[in-house]
Formats: sequence, C-alpha cells, structure tokens
Amino acid sequence: MTETQTNRNHKDSVFTCLFSEKSNLLELYSAISGKSYPESTKIEIVTLSDVLYMNQINDIAFVMEDRLIVLIEHQSSINNNMPLRMLQYLSAEYAMIVDRKSLYKQKRIMIPAPEFIVLYNGDKKFPDYKELKLSDSYKFKTPDLYLELVVKIYNINKGRNAEMASRSQALSGYEEFIAEIKANLKSMELREAIRLAVKTCISKNILGSFLERHSSEVENMLLREWNMDEALAVAREEEREECEAEHQQQMQELFALLRQGYSVDEAEKKMGLMKVHSENS
Repeated sequence: MTETQTNRNHKDSVFTCLFSEKSNLLELYSAISGKSYPESTKIEIVTLSDVLYMNQINDIAFVMEDRLIVLIEHQSSINNNMPLRMLQYLSAEYAMIVDRKSLYKQKRIMIPAPEFIVLYNGDKKFPDYKELKLSDSYKFKTPDLYLELVVKIYNINKGRNAEMASRSQALSGYEEFIAEIKANLKSMELREAIRLAVKTCISKNILGSFLERHSSEVENMLLREWNMDEALAVAREEEREECEAEHQQQMQELFALLRQGYSVDEAEKKMGLMKVHSENS
C-alpha cells in the first residue's frame, strides 16, 4: 500500500477524499496536535471498509511515527457509545496490521499506539472540545482501571476552534465550504445548494483546485451523506414517536384496569398477561 492510497471499497466522503491527500492530512493533524510535521513524514493510510458506520463511513485511519490514528468526521449528534465503537474498530485494525501467527511467538509484538479523534460538524449545540471515555460505560468501576480509551472530539463548525482551523488551510476551507452549503439550504434544495457552494468556493479560491478536480464526485458524495443523515434522523424520530404511542397505549390500559378496581400491581400483572396473549394470537 502506498503512503496515500486508500481502500477504494471504502465509501468515500468529501472529508475522506480531501484529507486522504497526504499534504492535507499532515496539515490537518499538525493543526489538531499543535505540532508541525514536515512533508517528508511517512504516512500509511489503513482505513478499514464498512466497519464503524455501515453505510456512511467518514473516517481515515493512518499510521505515522509509530502511532495509529483514527480520525472521524461526524455530521449528526455525537453517539456516547463512540469509545466502544472505536475499541471495535481498533481491534479490527490491529488484526489487519499484526500477523496472527506472530501472536503465539514469545517475542513481544510492537504495535502503533492508538489515538482517536472525532471532528464534529453537526447542527446541534456542542462544545469546542469534549472527551468521551470507555470507562464511563463500565457498569462497575474498580480502583485500578485496566482498560481505558479516550475519544477526543473537536467542533469544526465555522467559527469554532478558530485557532486550530487557522493552522490548516484545508480544514478552514472545508469548514467554509460546508457552512456555504448549510447557508444555501435555507432557501434552496440540497442539489442546488451543493452546486452553488462549489461555484462560490471555487470563485473565492476556497478549496479551489480540489473542488475543480472533484466537482461531480463532491456533489454525489454530499447528496449521499446528507440524505443518509436525514434518513437516520427520520428513523430516530419515527422510533421515538412509536415509543411514545406505545407508552400512551399502556397508560390508557393501566387507567382502564384501575377504574375497574384492580390495584396497580394487579393491573400491571394483568397487562403483562394480556401482552403475552396478544403476541401469541
């Protein structure tokens, strides 16, 4: 695998396409880490296909300076299970990197140290920086914590983490481009909003050469991303409404039984039996 080659089975997004270019990726990670990496820095992109998000994967995993860095763009609300999902992703990465037969040899296998970064680009209110920890999901915490995983989340909406954005022209341009689309969506359909944003940014030399080279790809990728995000949001809303409707139905059944003279315990037990009978009929 070459230093900048990505897995072409991977469902690319504009984010992965832009930052899979070595110079942009180095610049971005330099901005996030606060360090400056020279162009000679070796990078191996090891992004996995269809591991973390089934139909929409906006991630780049790469190895540099003995570190395995998982970098993800997230456009909807942050999932509090992200550390657990990152752990699963990391396990799959190490399985790909390490020869399985070597695990049974006595010599210690040296592996790149992991780092997990999420760049949040959604519309919901979110701080400039937040950490999610795997230990927050533990049912029981011992004084000695034997496994921890920290996900660092940065808000990259336009105007947030401005100092970080100022250190990366690619990141700043990406923020401007996405902000332009969001502004256009207030008065036009998605496809038109994307096309106008591409034209506007090219005219202002914001990601100009990138957008000129990938204009048609960018439109298709963003249409897929936005439609997927919208579909997931609708599904979550429908699920919430179904839960509320089921709860209201249960309350009506409970009140009806209480009016018939049943106690709360008796009514709940009877409702349980009624549910079993309805499911078996």
